[in-house]
Amino acid sequence: MDVLWAPWRMAYVGGTNPPKGCLFCTAFDGAPHERLVLGATRHTVVMLNRYPYASGHLLVAPRRHTADLPGLEAEAHADLSDTLRRSVATLDRELAPHGMNLGMNLGTPAGAGVADHLHWHIVPRWTGDTNFMTTVADARVMPQHLLATHERLRPAFAWLDGRT
Repeated sequence: MDVLWAPWRMAYVGGTNPPKGCLFCTAFDGAPHERLVLGATRHTVVMLNRYPYASGHLLVAPRRHTADLPGLEAEAHADLSDTLRRSVATLDRELAPHGMNLGMNLGTPAGAGVADHLHWHIVPRWTGDTNFMTTVADARVMPQHLLATHERLRPAFAWLDGRT
């Protein structure tokens, strides 16, 4: 039997207590690298997904706790849309993916893992980045450690909170 060793995943399956509360609302509790926050605007937060489908998988969410996309204030919606657009451009420049998946799941039946706080997923994709591992072994192979991805992308997202 072949074994895929990923000992760093142990931090996710045991040994640490998951944070209390909404992951987007508590995004600024602790250091940015602990919460995987890349930055924020007045109305939007951008962070790496702790359980990514591919390296560089981002979550882009309004800072206000809401699941109501139609009820989002116009200013917050405009900021969210602009941040989404600029995040795609930043990932394109920094990671040079061959394509990207963008999506939002509204409600648990639609697949939302965090149903009470709407958020976009941006998933960079490369030709050949999917293989039999997900189907046969129920595992994903990530080419870069999550914290290394955060370290690489955080400076590129300095535009979010005026660090540039």
